[in-house]
Parts: sequence; structure tokens; C-alpha cells
Amino acid sequence: SSFSTVDYVELPSVFHLSSRYQEDTCPDKVNLTIGAYRDEAGKPWVLPCVRKAESILAADDTLNKEYLSMGGLQSFNDAATRLVLGENSPLIQEDRAVAVQTLSGTGALTIAFQFIKQFYPGNKDVLVSNPSWGNHKLMIERMGGLNFVQYTYYDAKTMGVDLEAMCRDLENAKDGSVVLLHACAHNPTGIDPTREQWMKIAEVCKKKNHFPIFDLAYLGYASGSFNEDAYAIRLFGELGFEFLVCQSFAKIMGLYCERIGAMMFVGQTAEIAHKCLSQIKIIIRSIYSNPPAHGARVASMCLNNRDMRAEWEDCVKEMHARIRRARSHLHTALKTCNVPGSWEHILSQNGMFSYTGLTKAQCETLIEKHHIYLLKSGRISMCGITQENAKYVAEAFKDAIQNAKEN
Repeated sequence: SSFSTVDYVELPSVFHLSSRYQEDTCPDKVNLTIGAYRDEAGKPWVLPCVRKAESILAADDTLNKEYLSMGGLQSFNDAATRLVLGENSPLIQEDRAVAVQTLSGTGALTIAFQFIKQFYPGNKDVLVSNPSWGNHKLMIERMGGLNFVQYTYYDAKTMGVDLEAMCRDLENAKDGSVVLLHACAHNPTGIDPTREQWMKIAEVCKKKNHFPIFDLAYLGYASGSFNEDAYAIRLFGELGFEFLVCQSFAKIMGLYCERIGAMMFVGQTAEIAHKCLSQIKIIIRSIYSNPPAHGARVASMCLNNRDMRAEWEDCVKEMHARIRRARSHLHTALKTCNVPGSWEHILSQNGMFSYTGLTKAQCETLIEKHHIYLLKSGRISMCGITQENAKYVAEAFKDAIQNAKEN
């Protein structure tokens, strides 16, 4: 065979662990791996506004199954752009912000990296936070023609942003590098820069002529406010940057399997923006031609219909509040069970994930002995924590911390 030298590759750990969880028959098992929202009962939640939109669409006999354009559903693209930049954004008024529908956030990043590879005149180093979402590294390295480079982000001692080291790394990077930034609810740490820190980051990027790409998968999850969570993106817009935004509606609208996202480009002028848009559409044509319609129609309805928009915003606030309650449940249980260490970071971190500070050996003990599934980096999805299982998880943490044998 021409392919006899191809090696077998293991699934990414997050999927492997989720498969193990599904096969596990232990009644006390807990899944803290994949970042997908769960309600207080640990069940997936189809948002009521999504149910309503799907019912309306199913009853609409005027809809057909024709292809969307390469750029996708324009009413969705426009609404997604307004959501990120603000209804009265000068970038929109000046026609400098253009967008396409993508296959969720991963598809948006893929198109963004292809665009950078083909058209960005600066160097091809893509600076990514350490740590970051594992798929960032996989996509950049598999793309070919781009260089994966890490910058310091997390301070293990303070369990916060190491701003000094981050800015130093950005300063020492090659001029005109591409910088991938998590707009809010950083994955995996759950730690975001403050407004003052964002300004310092922007100043370094401006000085070094870096090109920002914002990964925006969790708008509303960090603070419960779209405007607050979009602060960094809007700041960079006000400071005159050109940039890309890669947006997912999987988490914030519960449309995981619909693969609905958007990629936005902000150019220096309207002419530049639309020239780049034309090339972005050709990239899409070469990969999958046209995006699917159903998720875009659902999202567009939830974004553009006033009543459904209000209902959706309430749902996002509830998801944010549910995760805050999960943090409180776990923090209280950890303190009540006298688990060694300080656990205030469980409360101070935000969004779907928490970087616990647990070691690899401690995580392995949790998985093998207590049937608690989490990444071996110590990252947990807070949506797996409920009021019912918080004490069990805390007791397991205590055992792992006290008894795990470090390699």
C-alpha cells in the first residue's frame, strides 16, 4: 500500500476521556471534560428561543433547500457583526467591517489562518497564549506555512494573567506577527485581562505592528453581558487596528451540532475590507463552497427578532448565572471538606472553564480511582459541577491531593 507508513493517531484527550466516561458504569461518575453547557441536572439545554425559531422555520413553506451563497446568510452575518462591534459602531457605519458565515468557531479559525497564510504580508509567526485551546496548535501546525509560537499568559503562582511576561514576549516577537487573543472567558484558564491590562496589551501590539485575531467562543459567558465581553475587540477597533474575529454560536446559542459561526474582518478602509472579503469567499469556495442554512436561519431569527432576541439574552444570562452557581457549589464544598490549598481562584475565574492547579498525577487519580473525568492539565468544565455532586468532587480532590504519587 502507498499508505503503509501512515501511523495510527490517538483521539485528542478530551474526546478520549468523554468516550471513557460514556462507557463507565460507576453511578458516581462525573464528566468535567468537554466544554458544553449543562443545566442543574447535568443535562444539555436546547434554548426555548431556539425551539421557537425551529418551529417557525418548519412551518414556513416559502423556505427551500437551495444553496446559500459562499458567504452564507447575510442577515445572520450582519447581526453577528453588530453583536460584536455594537449597534452604532463606526466600523460598521464606515463599511469597514465585513463578515462571512462559517462552520462554527473552528471553521472561522481555519478560514482566518488560510487568509493569513495567503495574503498577510507580515511574518507568518502566529503567537498563541500558553496555555490555550489545544486545537489552536493543531490547526496552525497542520495548515503548513504558518509557525506556531507561544507567549506567556498564565502565572501558576498567582493563578492569574502574567501580564509582565506576556507583554515581554509580545515585545520580543518579530515585528508584524499574528497574535491570537481570547476575547473573553479564556480557554482553558478562565482568566481574562482587566480593562487596564487589555490597554497595555494593545499598546504593545500597536508598537510592534502585530495583527490580532480574536477567538470569540464565549461571548456573554464571562460577565453575562455581551457589551462587557466584547470590550477587548471594540478597544482594538477604537485604536485603529485591522483585525479578524472568529466567532462561534455553539455555546452561546446551544447550536453545537449545527456548526454555526462567523468570521469578521475589519479593514483600514471599506475598499480594503471588501477586497479581502472577496478573497475570503474564494477560500471558502475551495474548502466547502457553501455553509449550511438551518443553524444560520435559527441564529438570525434569535438575533434579529426583538422578542426572541430578548429571550435569548435572558438565556445567556441564565447560563452565565448557572456557571457562577457551579463555581460557588464547588468552592463551598472544597472549603467545607478542608481540601488543602487556596481555592479562591475557582470564584475569581470566569466562563465555562477553571484551571484547578491540580497536577497530572492528581488528575490521573481522579480519573482512575474516583471516576471523575478531567483533562490532565487540571482544566475542568464547570458545567459538570452540580449541587448534588460538588461534595463528591471535593472529597475526591482532597484524596488526590493527599495521596496521589507524583512521577
